[in-house]
Amino acid sequence: MAVLSRCSRAVTAATTPNAAAAKFSYLIRALSPFSSSSSSPSTFDADNGLNSRIKPAVLGTLKREPKDRNVQWVFLGCPGVGKGTYASRLSDLLGIPHIATGDLVRDELASSGPLSSQLKEIVNQGKLVSDEIIIDLLSKRLEAGEAKGESGFILDGFPRTVRQAEILEGVTDIDLVINLKLREEALLAKCLGRRICSECGGNYNVACIDIKAENGKPGMYMAPLPPPLQCASKLITRADDTEEVVKQRLRIYQAMTLPVEDYYRSRGKLLEFDLPGGVRESWPKLLHALNLEDEEDKQSAAA
Repeated sequence: MAVLSRCSRAVTAATTPNAAAAKFSYLIRALSPFSSSSSSPSTFDADNGLNSRIKPAVLGTLKREPKDRNVQWVFLGCPGVGKGTYASRLSDLLGIPHIATGDLVRDELASSGPLSSQLKEIVNQGKLVSDEIIIDLLSKRLEAGEAKGESGFILDGFPRTVRQAEILEGVTDIDLVINLKLREEALLAKCLGRRICSECGGNYNVACIDIKAENGKPGMYMAPLPPPLQCASKLITRADDTEEVVKQRLRIYQAMTLPVEDYYRSRGKLLEFDLPGGVRESWPKLLHALNLEDEEDKQSAAA
């Protein structure tokens, strides 16, 4: 009863008294087999500019066997920073679902359902989808996952506003929020270089980012992520990956989502990670920050 009361208060306080929010509350609880206890934040320092304050209990959960790792994580970061890439890799490593709200929106767009025309206008203008629509789509995804026996999750693209964060915190205890950061010139180049295979849906990037060191800032190199031969002739560009729309999305992020970072930082749950380069360079350093190891990746590097 205490949990139900807490969820009810959170949703009411966030002014979302609709069926989607109520179902979202229930499904989050169903996917939450454990909750990290509230304890005093500690400082976690690592090399390469990592700086965060996270609960000691969080790193403890990472040492569990894979079958017991039902972590509840959130990925934050500007559009195009690579949330999907790293969240997907962690999902495979930990054996928990990666739920990207951007994919949910694109799936709904492709379905020609009742929301598709409304979503098309919103996405093409680079605007944020409303809380109600996102919660509805996320609820449906969680419901499908619950039916398949999923537990735990890595959320990518939610929450994007403090209001959404308050709803989420009201119904579950997020263990860790990973905030990926990348220089703006690299972000813009990455977004403009993104390509999708029209047949298999694979994500690739044709941009070769080579930023020289200057004015005390280190250089950065990010190699392209080319498609396999069977996809090379089937690449398309997302409708919202134009320079005007990307810049608008970055402006919206600065205005609306940066407060979400402050929200989680004040709760001792934010891990800030400055991407030093591409996946090859950033992935092992991110694992180090999370106290994790990828044996397959280590074997591949040694080969």
